[in-house]
Amino acid sequence: RWVVERTHSWLAGFGKLRIRFERRLDTHYALLKLAFSLICLRFIDRFC
Repeated sequence: RWVVERTHSWLAGFGKLRIRFERRLDTHYALLKLAFSLICLRFIDRFC
């Protein structure tokens, strides 16, 4: 449960993903991929 809540809080930092404004699913999916890529990049920067 904690893992899911943590992930939701990370995604809440991205304004367009907080509430789904995009009508097209592929655009929303692309924004999700971009957000997760940026989140992973932050963790990589900590370890390198």
